[in-house]
Amino acid sequence: MQRRLVLGSILGAALLTLGGCGGGDTAVAAAPASSDATSATAITALSTQLATIPASTLSTEEASALVFMREEEKLARDIYQLLFTQWGQKVFSNIAASEQQHMDAVALLLTRYGLPDPAAGTAVGVFHDAHVQELFNTLMAQGQTSLIGALSVGATIEDLDIADLQQRIAATDNADIALVFGELMKGSRNHLRAFISQLTKQGVTYTPQYITQAEFDAIVNSATEQGSI
Repeated sequence: MQRRLVLGSILGAALLTLGGCGGGDTAVAAAPASSDATSATAITALSTQLATIPASTLSTEEASALVFMREEEKLARDIYQLLFTQWGQKVFSNIAASEQQHMDAVALLLTRYGLPDPAAGTAVGVFHDAHVQELFNTLMAQGQTSLIGALSVGATIEDLDIADLQQRIAATDNADIALVFGELMKGSRNHLRAFISQLTKQGVTYTPQYITQAEFDAIVNSATEQGSI
């Protein structure tokens, strides 16, 4: 079912804080350059898939979901970049590169529907959404305490990301949004598996905060998924 595009108060509110949110001491690095060749190939393949799906109209909620997920994926990328700098663990740099692909994937939909990009021109650790900014600040503080704290932050981000994507997939009937968010979900499940593996090596058990224990167990006890961005 196609619905009328409404870019009303919710989307407007998400962007009213343009330039007004600071990242504190962690907002020191510039955003990374464009994705490498592997990432570019993955995004090109996704773009080709999207070209086969007719664009539909958006509800206010769908438009807001795209804007929000662009920033949530940026939050993940930024935190992992900074935690790699501090702790030097490859899991952070590898997943940061994947999160850049996730950002690029959401950007395809922003461009397709002519929506403003909340991540455009922002430094690492700076967000327009006040909730995302607060979450960034809280998680970075936790991640700087210890390597276990940092790995737990990674698991928490992926736990949250999966829950947020589930909610937004359930709320859309647009095939292109479902496609992109579904690919992001595959990647997030793989990231969660990676962080849980690292925590297990440290003798730490992570308890999910956003998805159910049953969902968590099903993810970490299954194989890495192929074909995700």
